Amino acid sequence: MARILLVDDEQYIRRLYTEELSEEGHEVFTVASGHNLLKRIDSFQPEAVVLDIKLVDYDGLELLQDIRNQHYDLPVILCTAYDTYKEDPKSIAADYYVVKSFDLSELKMAIQRALEAHTSVRLSV
Repeated sequence: MARILLVDDEQYIRRLYTEELSEEGHEVFTVASGHNLLKRIDSFQPEAVVLDIKLVDYDGLELLQDIRNQHYDLPVILCTAYDTYKEDPKSIAADYYVVKSFDLSELKMAIQRALEAHTSVRLSV
């Protein structure tokens, strides 16, 4: 399937999401920090990024802007416990916005749609 980079500072979220997404056939790389995220994107070369907004060391919305500046076509799914950021203008740069849940069906669907859209754009170019 796809290479997914998961950025979340909560260990149990990284573990749960890795297990669930791996069962879907994805290769999942996890990082607990936004520190050096752009370098990690360059080294992992993910096909999509799942990004938490509230990180201990970084603002996920600022990281989203940094990703867009360097990797404008990389699908990014914001995944957060807070639905209030959905109205933040910076959130618009994300491909999808998902509220965290132990039922990962919405996240899985967002990843699938983002990957399909990205693939169809690459094929049409």
